[in-house]
Amino acid sequence: MNPQPNSPTPPAAEPGVGGSVVLAWLVVGLPLAWGVSQTFIKALALFK
Repeated sequence: MNPQPNSPTPPAAEPGVGGSVVLAWLVVGLPLAWGVSQTFIKALALFK
């Protein structure tokens, strides 16, 4: 007799979800990367 696992198996990913995840990361990541780069550039000016 095989015991049943306590947690159910995760559902399979729906088709097209990967593109939505990539788009969401770009929408958040690009402005974040720009802001970090601008902060770094302005911080460098303090050490001149």
